Amino acid sequence: MTDRLGRACFALTALVVLVGIVVQLFATETETGLFTGAAAVLNVFAFFTIQSNILLGVTCALLAIRTDRTSLVFRSLRLSGVLAMAVVGIVFHIALASLYEFIGLAAVANVLLHTVTPLMAVIGWLLFGPRGQTDAKVVAGSVVYPVLWLVFTLVRGLLAGDFYPYPFLDVTEHGYPRVLLNSLLVAVLFLALAAGATALDRVIARRSRPRATVG
Repeated sequence: MTDRLGRACFALTALVVLVGIVVQLFATETETGLFTGAAAVLNVFAFFTIQSNILLGVTCALLAIRTDRTSLVFRSLRLSGVLAMAVVGIVFHIALASLYEFIGLAAVANVLLHTVTPLMAVIGWLLFGPRGQTDAKVVAGSVVYPVLWLVFTLVRGLLAGDFYPYPFLDVTEHGYPRVLLNSLLVAVLFLALAAGATALDRVIARRSRPRATVG
């Protein structure tokens, strides 16, 4: 029964991610007016929010099909997706939400991708895990994605006309020292969440084990 509920939760999360991204693509082209044509799609997919949602959606879709996935790569991607979405929710609502005003489809996409999916990611992990799959190797593997995204973003910004998806990464405005400091602060948050998730995973796994009975 628990496995069925977990798989249903993962499937629903993947569906919400898909809907959020589709709505965002329509909103970008028809309402925000920031980009046109192919550039709209390319720039939307450059955002950490979008890539993290995709990572969450793919891993949840795989778990909806089968929950007994124990490879190091999948466990690392699963944890990375959950942590990245937690970072998305925290950073957006603390540092970015006041900088933007969303209307229409953009407002719908914003709620789905910055609030709903981060909550679903964390709640789904807390309730359905899978448990006992987090350790030092998994934590190290989970850091690969955000590091690669940061390198990709800085290189792309340099080559693509100084386009940076977030104000705190705008090298033209802040310079590399400040941008790297901002990135370091986010990295510390990510690692703190990873350490907390590892400890919490062990506690939940230990409490969920069936107790031996004496008879």
